[in-house]
Amino acid sequence: MSMGFKTPTPIQEQSIPIIAKKHDLIACAQTGTGKTASYLLPLMDAICKNDDRPSISALILAPTRELALQIDQQIQGLAYFTGITSIAVYGGGDGIGYEQQRRSLREGVDIVIATPGRLIAHMSSGTVRLEKINCLILDEADRMLDMGFKDDILRIVRQLPEQKQTLLFSATMPQKIRVFAKALLKNPQQVNIAISQPAEKIKQQYYRAFDEQKVSLLKHILEADSFNSIIIFCGTKDHVKLLEKELFKSALKVKAFHSDLQQDEREQILLDFKNRKLNILVGTDVLSRGIDIEGIDLVVNYDVPSDPEDYIHRIGRTARAERTGTAITFVNNRDFRKLEAIEKMMDRTVEEVQLPEFLGEGPQIIPLQNKKRKKRSNFKKGNDKFRNKRTAATGDNKDSKAS
Repeated sequence: MSMGFKTPTPIQEQSIPIIAKKHDLIACAQTGTGKTASYLLPLMDAICKNDDRPSISALILAPTRELALQIDQQIQGLAYFTGITSIAVYGGGDGIGYEQQRRSLREGVDIVIATPGRLIAHMSSGTVRLEKINCLILDEADRMLDMGFKDDILRIVRQLPEQKQTLLFSATMPQKIRVFAKALLKNPQQVNIAISQPAEKIKQQYYRAFDEQKVSLLKHILEADSFNSIIIFCGTKDHVKLLEKELFKSALKVKAFHSDLQQDEREQILLDFKNRKLNILVGTDVLSRGIDIEGIDLVVNYDVPSDPEDYIHRIGRTARAERTGTAITFVNNRDFRKLEAIEKMMDRTVEEVQLPEFLGEGPQIIPLQNKKRKKRSNFKKGNDKFRNKRTAATGDNKDSKAS
């Protein structure tokens, strides 16, 4: 209650009883639905009830250091009155951070939250023993597989006890995740909450805009509406850096978030954004997962993502915890098929907004179904033309046959 929890979200309501009964679990839920608390609450309850705790009770694997830190922060908040201890283990820091991780792992901690690569480094040095843990949790399992962590995860699992509870949480459930889960989990229960669907309270819009119109359009949107907390997604790191410079020229409080930054720089940027010292973040898809910041009221897809699932994760940064939000996508003359794939997956149409008059006309985009119709029409015309030529040459037509 002290943290404001009053009513469980659907994923919490369905998952917590299953986890409390010690079943393995596969849970699929869109981002922003409260899935982290759905496994932390029963996990921490079990730790508190265990009078014979091992040196490490639970291991949580996460794809990125940002998500690992976020989970650790949630544990600290939830465990305030319990005395449960935790540590986030991730790469990218300095030698002091590594030594702190090493000391905590050697001395023992209730919950370890780790990225696979850094945990394996500690395992190789002999500073962490995992043979007595009671619970393994894979958070954002789909993202970990996408990032190539499958072999690392399997290597870690081989060091864990056979008798343990395993929980797999994923925002999507492609076939590779089902196969992977089958290899790791024993008779798992399943919970599916709105797979591949964004929150209903997100207002989704798009503009047709050439690349050279995008910066001016973005500035117009930011100046015309009173958005307070904004994330802008670009397709590449270079686009992120260039856009930050353009927006900075307009005296906007903006920072770029990308992999070239040091870990302490990334943490400070996220802290400033969370504390509203900074109101615009520009980043790649590294920002689309594991960044749980309340009050983001606008997400802009400066570049359309190639994978429709990435669109869901991006816009899922807004309208979290039953709030409302806006998602705007810029669609150039090459990206309309990507938008159609997104609409098909969501089974809904994204609202088009006309460009401001001062920007002129945007690209004229023919919907995919019209392109196919046009291609079939051209094919028919070509056949008719060929048929007419053949008829003229051979005299093979209905009239000649009739005569």
